[in-house]
Amino acid sequence: MGIITRTVIWTILAVIICFILVWGINRHRMQSLRTPDEITQPGPAIPANPEGNWPQFHGNQSQTGYVNGELPDSLKPVWKFKTGGGVKSSPAIVNNIVYIGSSDKHIHAIDVQTGKPLWSRLLDDEVETSPTVIDKVVYIGTLAGTLYALDSGTGAELWKFSTEDKLTGGVNWFRNAENNLYILAGSYDSILYCVDARAGKAVWQYETGNYINGSPAVDDKYCVFGGCDAIIHIINLTDGKKAGEIDTGAYIAASAAIRGGFVFIGNYEGELLKASLATHEIAWRYKINKSPFISSPAVTDSTVVIGGGDMNIHCIDILTGMARWTYKTLDAVNSSPVIVGTRVIAGSDDGRLYMLKLTDGKMIWSYETGRSITSSPAVANGMVVTGCDDGMVYCFK
Repeated sequence: MGIITRTVIWTILAVIICFILVWGINRHRMQSLRTPDEITQPGPAIPANPEGNWPQFHGNQSQTGYVNGELPDSLKPVWKFKTGGGVKSSPAIVNNIVYIGSSDKHIHAIDVQTGKPLWSRLLDDEVETSPTVIDKVVYIGTLAGTLYALDSGTGAELWKFSTEDKLTGGVNWFRNAENNLYILAGSYDSILYCVDARAGKAVWQYETGNYINGSPAVDDKYCVFGGCDAIIHIINLTDGKKAGEIDTGAYIAASAAIRGGFVFIGNYEGELLKASLATHEIAWRYKINKSPFISSPAVTDSTVVIGGGDMNIHCIDILTGMARWTYKTLDAVNSSPVIVGTRVIAGSDDGRLYMLKLTDGKMIWSYETGRSITSSPAVANGMVVTGCDDGMVYCFK
């Protein structure tokens, strides 16, 4: 081997060693710059759950109701599970288990592949709330105003927390800088509660002027929810203090969604609003007739989709607030749509589950149950699950 050849080889090796050293130093610096808050606080909504789970109402803490992926043009029924009462609760799906409440006063755990029951737990009243599943615990509320924490594997009660009136919206959650988990629940007693997930005790509460019907949305700083006092409430997660409020002019029964620093929510006067969490200014109002928005919006980077009391599913441009399309069903759409890639899935009080094209609103599939669908769909690993007022839980693929 000549001198020139050896020199070239040693030069190349030196460059490689330098590159590895620099990369390692920079990687260490990037990791050391992460604060505890960045590691432990809830972040903004992500479009897809890498584990293929749907752990709470509308899929994530920000309640955007959007997941990547695609569905076939025609879904096929996989199974039906019969409960003892109507199912207004929206399902959660975690580790191939469906969790859903019923007016039969039970929460049911069902194998998502087979539809076979795994366990059920009798609670103190009917269940309309959507379960939230995190850290192997199921959190769910009842019309008696009780928030339960149950073991996700067995249904065993870990603790329960009592409010002064019924719980109808799903609960949400966040972690503090010490990685402690806290549960957020709004009640018809007009109070939003923050409950320690370990002890089942309230650590703070925020009082509003009227019922809280929907589920609170969470980003990295705030808990955001609407109330029957017509106000969008923006609350600091750390101490439960008011960060801001936005008067919508009509009471709010729906749940909020957060995306890109904005909140999206509908009210009872047929207005869907987009408002800034930073300035508390309303960016736009999308108005239909006086029919209420009970449905909660699904939100992507460019599009908002929501069901209306006017029997339509509405698709709105996220920047302009202008309609892109509407699709008319045969009754009110109080179920909250979900967006799966280029598909929209939504139930209607006409008893049908619809799948539409996100691009133009054309219907490509529907399934008739015969009874109202006010439950909102959950989507995980290509499975679509929803409840129905006929007492059934339906799974499609």
